[in-house]
Amino acid sequence: MKYVIYALSILTLISCKETVDSESSNEVNVTHEVNVTQIEVVEDQIPTPQLTLEQANNLAQLPLHCIEDEYPNKMGHVTASPEDQKRPSVQHPVFYGCFDWHSAVHGYWSAVTLLKQFPELEAREELLQKIQRNLTADNIKVEIAYLNTKDNKTFERTYGWAWLLKLQQELDTWDSIEGKEIAQILQPLTDVIAQRYVDYLPKLNYAIRVGEHSNTAFGMAFAYDYAVHAQNEDLKSAIISKAKEFYSNDASCPISWEPSGYDFLSSCLEEIDIMRRVLTAEEFHAWVKEFLPGIENGKLDIEIGKVSDRSDGKLVHIDGLNLSRAWVLYGLAAQYPEYSNLNEIADAHITNTLPNLVADDYAGGHWLGSFAIYALQNASNAE
Repeated sequence: MKYVIYALSILTLISCKETVDSESSNEVNVTHEVNVTQIEVVEDQIPTPQLTLEQANNLAQLPLHCIEDEYPNKMGHVTASPEDQKRPSVQHPVFYGCFDWHSAVHGYWSAVTLLKQFPELEAREELLQKIQRNLTADNIKVEIAYLNTKDNKTFERTYGWAWLLKLQQELDTWDSIEGKEIAQILQPLTDVIAQRYVDYLPKLNYAIRVGEHSNTAFGMAFAYDYAVHAQNEDLKSAIISKAKEFYSNDASCPISWEPSGYDFLSSCLEEIDIMRRVLTAEEFHAWVKEFLPGIENGKLDIEIGKVSDRSDGKLVHIDGLNLSRAWVLYGLAAQYPEYSNLNEIADAHITNTLPNLVADDYAGGHWLGSFAIYALQNASNAE
């Protein structure tokens, strides 16, 4: 990545002395003292990636081949009795595929997003049939009953919750007969999750700042978008209150410590993602300048994450980190164009990572497509 330095000079005139040389023409010698503020601007060398039909057809293969793929499966289930041991498709008749519950949820989100954006998608009919076969009113009742069991009320808090709300929002905005029908079917489960957020957030005394599933800022960012979309004022107020409580006084985030070995979220950038939503423009610009010094001048010193073994389900998380970093930076630039210098950093992250996703090992293939699609969505908004 090539950086170009532009100097913005604030000129203060200290003295101006004219000297007349009798042996030559008049000359004016002017002495200036220059106070230079440097703004680091990234030269736009990498085209911002766009989601094309060809890419969509490739990415559609990931949810197509995983939302009904029951095994292998990581249940994340608290067993209350021997009778409580059930196969995934019985325990979760909607979200039993894609290795785990939350990946199944954003597998459906990927499918719906691609169907909406690309009516000519090659796998359109097959994807739609799989969604309608599994996402039924009776199956949603089973999913709700599971969340109401004594030992699993905190199931998928808050990562899976966040993606469930994102799925509902995508369905609600799908202008089609199928979209309206499926959105209505999913809504009762969504209402349960939204209320879980409202009940949970006031009890959480400390932010969770890890780079994995339980990151509080990530969970609140997606939930905030749904709250605005659904005009759910209780949910919106709970998120605004807790985000300000947790993050308003944060400064000098140690982004040089990132990534940890298993991160798929940036602890620092996820804070920016929620705070740009809940603060006014004036509040946000003042806050981010203290939170990540230099970012207001287009400077963000991060390296693209490297993956050593994409067959390792934990190590491949770093591909997800590259994509989630990209969507945060694109989202910031789309909301506040003065940060558009950061788009080149996002472009580098997503361009480096996209080739690794299609025909990927199942360790990453069951979820990384969703991250790529969401990053590409944000890329198009930032252009």
